[in-house]
Amino acid sequence: MGLFGKILIVILVILVIALVVLFFLGRRMQKKQAEQQGAIDAAAQTMNFFIIDKKYMKLTEAGLPKMIVEQTPKFLRRTKMPVIKVKIGPRVMTLICEPKVYDSVCPNQEVKATVSGIYVTSAKRIRGPIVETDPKKRKAAEKLAKKEAKAKAKANKGK
Repeated sequence: MGLFGKILIVILVILVIALVVLFFLGRRMQKKQAEQQGAIDAAAQTMNFFIIDKKYMKLTEAGLPKMIVEQTPKFLRRTKMPVIKVKIGPRVMTLICEPKVYDSVCPNQEVKATVSGIYVTSAKRIRGPIVETDPKKRKAAEKLAKKEAKAKAKANKGK
């Protein structure tokens, strides 16, 4: 067996070991996720609120309570998350959404939602159907709005 064959066997053994480790880590993470989902379901409650605004924001910029920001891992603080600003009775609050819920709600609509702490897990529009927008069309509309804003800024700069 030549040098190439030995190198190939060593690489194959390393790949098999890596796959076994990933398999067991995946099973452990799946169990943790199931436990967390159970806790979210246990703490869930139904609320009616009015959506004021929705954005993808970093946790540190979203205006969430300081305790929540401190409890999140540091690498997640810098990632952008779907956040909605809602009015519940007289109070204005900032809540974190599931991505599928974020895509299905629009600002300035009244919603009946299932909330677990500050995490919105599902939402139904009270009057009429929830507006489901195609992600491709939504992204195209956002790009068009950005181009228009840039063109407007250039026009204002030239004046």
